[in-house]
Amino acid sequence: MPALESNVIQVLADYTAGDPSDAEVLWTFLTPAEISEELAMAGTPVATDTVRTILDDFGFVQRKAQKYLAMGASPDRDAQFNRIATHKAEYEASGNPILSMDAKKKEYLGNYFRPGRLYTTGVLRTLDHDFHSPDDPVVVQHGLFDIQRNLGHITLGSSHETSEFACHCLIRYWRQYGQLAYPEATSILLLCDGGGSNSSRHYIFKEDLQRAVNRIGIPIRVAHYPPYCSKYNPIEHNFFPHVTRACQGVIFHTLDIVKAFIRRTWTSAGLRATVNVIDKVYELKRKASDAFMQTMPIVFDKKLPQWNYTVVLTIY
Repeated sequence: MPALESNVIQVLADYTAGDPSDAEVLWTFLTPAEISEELAMAGTPVATDTVRTILDDFGFVQRKAQKYLAMGASPDRDAQFNRIATHKAEYEASGNPILSMDAKKKEYLGNYFRPGRLYTTGVLRTLDHDFHSPDDPVVVQHGLFDIQRNLGHITLGSSHETSEFACHCLIRYWRQYGQLAYPEATSILLLCDGGGSNSSRHYIFKEDLQRAVNRIGIPIRVAHYPPYCSKYNPIEHNFFPHVTRACQGVIFHTLDIVKAFIRRTWTSAGLRATVNVIDKVYELKRKASDAFMQTMPIVFDKKLPQWNYTVVLTIY
């Protein structure tokens, strides 16, 4: 049974999504029949009824969402999930790092209400409205999650969530933590959503990532989650909900308070967090340069190239 349970966990790992605000809520889109097929290929064949029993033991119960509005679906979703699972298996086997990237909701510094409860000796009083002025200091939270080491990293910015900021966060993380943990690494697998600062459609992200690769000296293989699937990005349910829990109810009066409470992020399974600050103003609405577009040094995969490509060391 241990081998069977281990295989079930492995099968579900690549097809499990979660709520970035609640670590207890997970779900999978695989059916018991599909899980049974995967288990058979893994060497532990069982009937679908047995799969249902195991899922029940793991806390997976069929439920109907209370509120749900479908925004759309990608016809290549399953194919891309299989690609991501293949990439992850290759990098795990080679000992190369797998990083999950995303941005967390920005916060405003000041005496503003934040959800959650704290043990206090008195009433915490905040402003009775959440109207922000352009002068209010903002905290942009960018996250990286090292899947194999179960370590998360948050970079706090004071400007905008741009592709340049995201790539500067990656550079800072790698130089400070990543290369020490993976001194023999020959490549990085970067898992990210398809929109936002790391959009799969915008070439400015690819150019900024190219600059990052040239600076850290190691290639990066990128795999984007398809549209409407950002919740499956591991950072969303393996790291962000625990950051939210560590900061619940805390009034972010200063940046030092934000840093201190994010550093408190932990789980009994060993998750820990590190924090950095980048105090720089980032320009909005930048476009990829003509030189980059003309040379196009990015190596796109033959299969699903819109979501899978490798950034290699190149001077353009």
